Amino acid sequence: MLPIRTGSVQFNHRPSDKLANLEIIRRFTSSAAERRVDLLVFPEMCITGYWHVRKLARHEIVALSEPVPDGPSTQSLMALACESGMTIGAGLIERSEEDTLYNTYVVAMPDGTYAKHRKLHCFISQYMASGSDFNVFDIPQGCRVGLLICYDNNIVENVRLTALRGAEILLAPHQTGGCDSRSPRSMKRIDPQLWLSRREDPQPIKQACRGPNGRGWLLHDEVRTGNAMILDPYGEIIAESESVDDDLVVADLDPSLLHMCTGVRWMSARRPELYGPLTQPTGRERDIREARFSDSL
Repeated sequence: MLPIRTGSVQFNHRPSDKLANLEIIRRFTSSAAERRVDLLVFPEMCITGYWHVRKLARHEIVALSEPVPDGPSTQSLMALACESGMTIGAGLIERSEEDTLYNTYVVAMPDGTYAKHRKLHCFISQYMASGSDFNVFDIPQGCRVGLLICYDNNIVENVRLTALRGAEILLAPHQTGGCDSRSPRSMKRIDPQLWLSRREDPQPIKQACRGPNGRGWLLHDEVRTGNAMILDPYGEIIAESESVDDDLVVADLDPSLLHMCTGVRWMSARRPELYGPLTQPTGRERDIREARFSDSL
């Protein structure tokens, strides 16, 4: 595996305005190309918008959704990848052939191929389903990539299985921060007025986004904090946005760190014969859409 230059983008997407959001993606793709980025990552559901979807009726979500890969948004991403020579990932709402709706992340590659991942723990709307597949794939830049969307990364089994399937880079697109968690020590809301006043008085919103309710966790009645970042195999942050506006951060991933990093080395110490009970239901499992807004999560 050769060194790979990666870019992570945060931007304030427009609810349900796919054309405007795709234009922002094009602009950042151009900026990333100037910086010779190989792998460019945009947020979860950034093409369609995310937080407002919880208030939409099913027919409104259907109108916003598209098939993958034949829909216009995926086709636009694939064209951008071919034009720029980059591998580009972005999120949208997918409508399957069975008319099921998914929070899906598409990765378009410069050789004309693509990969996708349907969020395993989808809770934004009762009308959208959770996916049931892990997706690890090779990209033309010479490395193996895994995909987990936002809450998917909270469940350690998801991350471990992605690693066991050979992922060398994990993409973790998200929409988080600044929401009212039920846990007393978890993140809380950020006053939207801080966001609305960011031009005149930027320091308070910057402090809020970098504090325990924002960066400490890695809506517009709530503030989603961005916190675009790139981490090395040891979990050290090697690039991070400090902006409260649209931003791109870039870093080179050093493959020499991968072979001896803690997580890779400890994989060899696993004792799979002991882990059978992990696959057995306990009876306490609940559908993520029901459990997300209860005291159980």
